[in-house]
Amino acid sequence: MNNFNRFKLKMGREMGLVVSLALMILIFTAIDPIYLSPGNLLDIVDQSTINGLLAIGITFVIITGGIDLSIGSIMAIVIVSVGLLLTKYGVNPYLAILLGVIIGALIGALNGLLVTKIRLQPFIATLATMSAFRGVAYIITKGWPVLDIPPDFRRIMDGDLVGNFPISIPILLGFAVVGHVLLKKTRFGTFVFSIGGNEEATRLSGINVNFNKVVTYALCGVGGALAGMVMLARLGTGEPTAGQGYELYAIAAAAIGGTSLAGGKGSILGTLLGALLLSALRTGLVVVGVDTFWQYIATGAIIAVAAYFEAFQGKFGGIRKKLFAKKGSAAL
Repeated sequence: MNNFNRFKLKMGREMGLVVSLALMILIFTAIDPIYLSPGNLLDIVDQSTINGLLAIGITFVIITGGIDLSIGSIMAIVIVSVGLLLTKYGVNPYLAILLGVIIGALIGALNGLLVTKIRLQPFIATLATMSAFRGVAYIITKGWPVLDIPPDFRRIMDGDLVGNFPISIPILLGFAVVGHVLLKKTRFGTFVFSIGGNEEATRLSGINVNFNKVVTYALCGVGGALAGMVMLARLGTGEPTAGQGYELYAIAAAAIGGTSLAGGKGSILGTLLGALLLSALRTGLVVVGVDTFWQYIATGAIIAVAAYFEAFQGKFGGIRKKLFAKKGSAAL
């Protein structure tokens, strides 16, 4: 198989997402030309930042064959914790951000320990912590929102970098680059894919499966923490109810981006494109005046189509690999 054919096999899903995104933009622009305005396109990217951060974090876990239903609740804990550090204790904004990331990583690691040490199924473990962590967020604030978030923190996490260009976009891209490097350029990334492909074989080869799994859940927690702090800065208030249902959109973005829920397959670029696609869809439906309730149906339909496409691509990809292998052997 030559390099070009390998590239096509690797990038097929991402290219399909780019084409789908372009077609969606063209369709909504034909209905209402305002959709293509620079301000609206920038808003689409900006609106994808929170879900994108969550989705990138959860991609690590899904590739190992796991799931994290508690990421929205992790987000809420970080929101109220950082909010109180800023307003009640007067902590420096940069230190508060660092502490927020650490809190998210530690909570995520706790999920990983439940899965690896207590040996709970990821779905059950994170379903339990989804409820427990939400309760912690309520206990921390006694059910009240955290108000009067300092302007300095808001500028750092969701201010304008240049002109009207929001700083949350570079935050998303920075996390995406780090995630891509970890998955594609490090031994840790190789281990993550190996665990998702065949966990028992990976364990027998001498790789510390439990440790690497805990790290993926910690990274998922970091994604939740970053998303939470962007939301805290954007809204200027910290609600213990924040992030409810966000885990579903994060999983959807990863699945649309080609991350297999069975594990062993996925990419940060695909997840990023999946988040952009969902944001473009929601924004487009708003622009053309579609009722909010229909947006949920449209999102569900896209997830179903993506799942079907994933199954079809898996079968078709296997056939293509065999054909390319035959061609390569014939050329030799």
